[in-house]
Amino acid sequence: MGSALATAVLAAGHEVVVVSGPVSVAYPEGSEVHNVLTTDDMLRVAKKLYCECDGAIGAAAPCDYMPRRVESQKIAKTGQPLRIELIETADVVATLGQQKKPGQWVVGFALETEDQRFRALVKLERKHCDLMVSNGPSAIDANHNEVELLDASGEVLASIKGTKQHVAETLVTEIEHRLMRR
Repeated sequence: MGSALATAVLAAGHEVVVVSGPVSVAYPEGSEVHNVLTTDDMLRVAKKLYCECDGAIGAAAPCDYMPRRVESQKIAKTGQPLRIELIETADVVATLGQQKKPGQWVVGFALETEDQRFRALVKLERKHCDLMVSNGPSAIDANHNEVELLDASGEVLASIKGTKQHVAETLVTEIEHRLMRR
């Protein structure tokens, strides 16, 4: 979805800066791509770059949890259960939403397995987003997507279904209409 959005934003005549973790997709020529490995790296780079941007689209979460402790060597089998403690990672989109300056905007994505619209609206408010795109797990590693674009009042501004490129183009048109200043 991120590559499709970058393509659509470029086609609409805007500059594109991408902060991406390790993925197997190519971003379009003309995008300024910053590759990162960890959520902390993504947060640091996104915060720095967002200061110079009009807006941000958080198309995918890097990960929600990470191990509290990372071993430097292989963990050998002992025959006993292994306990792994996970801690929440930083929320990149929420951090950008909290740091918005006047005129800046943030659009988030909420991939949910149940109560999609309700949970997307909760995320929209908690992350200080201007719009939220709600979708489900069928979007993962798929060429097609089905989304709802929601505003802060809970109104469904658009229901979009089709290829990820079609979805991205429609979302960019909606974002331009509602958030971007020309």
